[in-house]
Amino acid sequence: MVIFTVKSAMLPIVAVIGRPNVGKSALVNRLSGEQDAIVFDEPGITRDRTYRPGFWQDREFQIVDTGGLVFDDDTEFLPYIREQAQAALSEAIAAIFVVDGKFGLTAGDEEIAMVKNPKCSYCLGC
Repeated sequence: MVIFTVKSAMLPIVAVIGRPNVGKSALVNRLSGEQDAIVFDEPGITRDRTYRPGFWQDREFQIVDTGGLVFDDDTEFLPYIREQAQAALSEAIAAIFVVDGKFGLTAGDEEIAMVKNPKCSYCLGC
């Protein structure tokens, strides 16, 4: 269950999406100013979407951490992770698409880039 305060319910939502282990949770920690999102060098740690107050310069927003998106595998929790990421995108006014700068764009990144939300602006982060 996700609980919003009155103030947080009025803030714009920004979703963080990308493949597993590209730094989504580390970015969420940076933008929230807390170390609540688990950062671990193993895929599949983040499975649900989590909301935190986020700050960037003079802007306040709700930042949503999502699990790593994999489209060509339906084992374990992967379909549920995709469902949670899509729910975050459907609520968001903006999305930060995180990719691994060491490896460049992959076929998985290209699949994620095809996920659309007409009311959502995208930003690519490496």
